Amino acid sequence: LGKCLLSPIVLAAYAYNRSLSELGPPGGRNEGEPGILCQLFAFLMAFFGLAPTLLLLAMALECWLSLGHPYFYRRHLTRRLGVTLGPAAAGLCALFCALPLLGFGVPMQYCPGTWCFIRMAGGGPRQLTFPVLYASLMGLLVLAIGACNVSSMRHLYGMARRQPHRGPPATATAATAPRMEELDHLILLGLMTVLFTICSLPLIIRAYMGAFAADFNENADLSALRFLSVNSIVDPWVFIIFRTSVFRVFIRRVCRRL
Repeated sequence: LGKCLLSPIVLAAYAYNRSLSELGPPGGRNEGEPGILCQLFAFLMAFFGLAPTLLLLAMALECWLSLGHPYFYRRHLTRRLGVTLGPAAAGLCALFCALPLLGFGVPMQYCPGTWCFIRMAGGGPRQLTFPVLYASLMGLLVLAIGACNVSSMRHLYGMARRQPHRGPPATATAATAPRMEELDHLILLGLMTVLFTICSLPLIIRAYMGAFAADFNENADLSALRFLSVNSIVDPWVFIIFRTSVFRVFIRRVCRRL
């Protein structure tokens, strides 16, 4: 949904050879304020950076509870809770990311004019408080997701080690299949955790450097935004490639050698 909403705006800016502020109507409140389209783009960038992260935390918690606390998971986590969690997370993220539109934070157009995001440096306390809050929230979510995934990986590793390794040929195949399936999930979870952490950390670091070290570096901010966008592009491909039979057979052979 984020790619479908944001990509046409970027393509239109390149097609007309104009910046986002020039494409849409002017901002209206202050002379140097970016246009309405730029403000909308900044809101969507902030929202689709935060909302999927919150949903990833819900998925990581669900995975951790189902593996580590199955009785609690069976009793308290219902289908109704799962259905209401998505809209509730999206609503909270939308309210939080709309604060710059109300003056608590400043949307900014980034070079070459096809990106807009919240200003992360070069402003007063009122302008820089929101990016610090945004980065802090992202940092807490990253830590929580990493902790849940590491715990889930520990449970998967323990389940794989508890599987019998030797026995008659009739039972050896049946025992090997669940063990390798657990290792498949373990490796996939580890890869996606590392990718998610690497792609999220640059934005968090840039927000703190801009607020506390007054480091105004537009190229570094743009690189951090690109890293955040790369995560949503790479993660599905990692999942798709890893689920193919050829790649899984290759991983299983490597695991057997190790």
